[in-house]
Amino acid sequence: MRRTLAGVALAVTTMVALSFLIPLALLVRSEARNQSITAAEQRAAAVAPVLALTTDPPQLREAAFGVDPSDHLSIHLPGSRLIGTSHAPPALLARAEHDSESIAQTIPAGWDYLQPVVLGQGRVAVVEEFVPHSDLTRGVAASWCVMAVLALGLVVGSVLVADRLAARVVRSSRGLSRAALALGRGDLDTRVEPLGPPELHEAGLAFNAMADRMLELLATERELVADLSHRLRTPLTVLHLAVERMGPTADSARITAAIDQLESELHSIITTARTPLAVGPMGLNLRAPAARRRPLLGARAPLPADCCAAGEVVGRRAGFWSVLAQQQDRACEVTVTPEDAPVELPEDDLAAVIDALVGNVFRYTGPGTAFAVRLERAAQSVTLTVEDAGPGIPDPDGAMARGASAASTGLGLDIARRAAAATRGSVHIGSSARLGGARVVVTFGLAAAPASGRVPRALRRRRRGRRRDD
Repeated sequence: MRRTLAGVALAVTTMVALSFLIPLALLVRSEARNQSITAAEQRAAAVAPVLALTTDPPQLREAAFGVDPSDHLSIHLPGSRLIGTSHAPPALLARAEHDSESIAQTIPAGWDYLQPVVLGQGRVAVVEEFVPHSDLTRGVAASWCVMAVLALGLVVGSVLVADRLAARVVRSSRGLSRAALALGRGDLDTRVEPLGPPELHEAGLAFNAMADRMLELLATERELVADLSHRLRTPLTVLHLAVERMGPTADSARITAAIDQLESELHSIITTARTPLAVGPMGLNLRAPAARRRPLLGARAPLPADCCAAGEVVGRRAGFWSVLAQQQDRACEVTVTPEDAPVELPEDDLAAVIDALVGNVFRYTGPGTAFAVRLERAAQSVTLTVEDAGPGIPDPDGAMARGASAASTGLGLDIARRAAAATRGSVHIGSSARLGGARVVVTFGLAAAPASGRVPRALRRRRRGRRRDD
């Protein structure tokens, strides 16, 4: 943008300078020529009174030297006598003597002026004043150089001023752009200092107002989520009491375990909603309490809060859903790779993906419908596959839209898509060749397991981005 504004200033100033310089240069040259011609005519006219008094050559030569020491003035006396050096063509000189009229004409060597003087008895003397080309353009080159220097200074000055103004605009625009990117990455505390022209100043104020309003809306929404989650504790308490009245049976134990799990999740949701806002790649809270970021058991090296061991998370969540699958007589197949499969997602985000996809199977297929969960690791990715024996998904492309309600789809696909995008992965929906129903494949980017306190590459990029923004 700075180059563009500087180029515009250069072009405009150059055109304005040329529009004034060209006519002014022509005027200077014409004025210098007119001044030289006028001075020559005055010198020739000054010799005429001397001819009226005397025609003595020595006296005339002395008078001519006094008027024009440069020896450009000559006198043609009757009888072809000449005082000085003549430059006029013979035909032009004969015409001046015959017509007794002043003649001014440009000749190859310069400009020549002939002034006839009548001496009486039909005799005519001609005073000739010659002006060479150097005298006709005297001072023109110097004037043109001065004007060129002034024009160049004007152009350079205008470009510098435009560049300074553009730098101010660009600085304000870049600050606003960096703040917008930081806000998009989840730094809700980002604000800009309104600078620059009035338009950008107003844009900065509007950005700050937007960020404040968005923070208020998110806080209100999180309070609403916490309140709604808290209201669910009452029916859970009722269920606890109902299970206690059932007595110690296998069914009551499974129901109690499910109620405890649900109560634990509700407690986590309420705790997370009450913590300060910090939006992560999926729009979830990154400032969760330490209890939510518990170390993963069996991990070879501690993972950062932004990473988790996919195998352990999938195994744990699949174990939860397998209990519900037994109650509905569903065949459940769980296959988890024994290799380390770290992904650049918090444990809660990955668990939300698994719960959403498996939950869709329970929601949109009838009891007794088999399903399978498989986690595989490749060289650069981790693949989570959830497939079922249900009716499948008639419109896979439309199923990716948030809020779709076809078979084996819904909000879960949107959660999976955002989680995969956060790790440079993808989501593919198709048909299961093995079970005959829907097949959802979620690919996550593989995170390098940190050794001796190393930080994953994505987290390092995010931290560097925050430092540059600061």
